[in-house]
Amino acid sequence: MSWAYTASQRRGEESLRTIHAALDAGCALLDTADMYGPFTNERLVGRVLKERRADAFVSTKAGLLVGDQHLVANGRPSYVRRACDASLRRLRTDVIDLYQLHRADPEVPVEETWGAMAELVAAGKVRALGLCAVGARASGRRAGASSGGGGRAGGGPAGAPGRRDPYADTIAQLERVQQVFPVSAVQAELSVWSPEALTALLPWCAARGVGLLAAMPLGSGYLTGTLTPGQGFEPDDVRARHPRFTAEMMAANQVIVAGLRRIAVRHGAGVTPAQVALAWVRSRGPQVVPVPGTKRVRWAVENAAAGSVRLTPEDLAEVAELPAARGSWD
Repeated sequence: MSWAYTASQRRGEESLRTIHAALDAGCALLDTADMYGPFTNERLVGRVLKERRADAFVSTKAGLLVGDQHLVANGRPSYVRRACDASLRRLRTDVIDLYQLHRADPEVPVEETWGAMAELVAAGKVRALGLCAVGARASGRRAGASSGGGGRAGGGPAGAPGRRDPYADTIAQLERVQQVFPVSAVQAELSVWSPEALTALLPWCAARGVGLLAAMPLGSGYLTGTLTPGQGFEPDDVRARHPRFTAEMMAANQVIVAGLRRIAVRHGAGVTPAQVALAWVRSRGPQVVPVPGTKRVRWAVENAAAGSVRLTPEDLAEVAELPAARGSWD
C-alpha cells in the first residue's frame, strides 16, 4: 500500500477500505513496518485501528532506516525504544501485539537489540517479539513441496548436499536471541515458487512452537495469474529489477501459474490460482500464517476466501511436480 510497488497506483482511501474489508472477512493480522513509506503505512493502519483496535492483531517492525536509494540497519537499544514509541503514536494504539526486528544491525550485537525489545514487553508496550528472516536467495528448487510442516529437503540449492541453507544466518540469529527472550514468530518469504524456508527454517520454528509468517505468498502478484509477461513495471516498482519479472522469465514461469489454475478448476467455479497458492502455504503446517499484501478490496476478499480451500494429497503432489521458478540468472 505504501512501499515497493508502483506509486502511481496507491490510493489512500481505497487502502483504508481494503483494510476494513479484510477485517470484515475475518482476517485479523495487520502486518506493517515503520519503514513502509517510510511511516505512512503505519499512519494508514492507525486510522483503521482508531475505530477497530479490538478486531485486529497488530504487527509492525523496526530496525531499518530509509536512506537515499538504500536502507541502513539500526539496532541500537536507544533507537529501538524511540522507534517503538513512534510506532505506537502512528498506529494509535497503546500496545503492539507483535514487534519484529526487521534486520539485525551488523554493528550492534543482536542480543543487545533483542534485550531492548524485551524491555518493551516488560513495559507493556509490546506483547510478543518476532524476527524477519534474512539470507534466502530468490532462486532454488522446491524443498519439501509435498509434505506438510516442512517435510523433506528438495534437490536444488536450498537442500542439495554440500550447499549451505539460505536461512542459516537467520537460524543462527534465532539461536542467539532465543537465549535472551522467547521468539514468538519469524517472518520469511514462502510460496509455491519460493519454498526455501521449508528446508530448515520452518522445522526450526515447528520444533519450538514458533509461528512462521509467510511473506509474499503470492509471489509479489505473479502467482495470482493476473500479470502479463512483458507488461512492464514502473521504475519505482521493485519488480522492475527482479530477475523473475523480466518478460522472458515471466513467460517461462507461466507453467507454474498454469498448474495452480488446473488445481483451482478442480475445486469449483470461483476458485482462483491465488487461492490455491495461499492454500498451499497454509498446508505447510498449523503454525504457518500467509501474509498476502494487497491494496484493493476485491483481492482482500478473495484472499480471505482462500481459507475455505482445502488441497487434497493429489493437489499437493501436483504442486510438488511443478518446475522450479526461473530467474534471469538461470
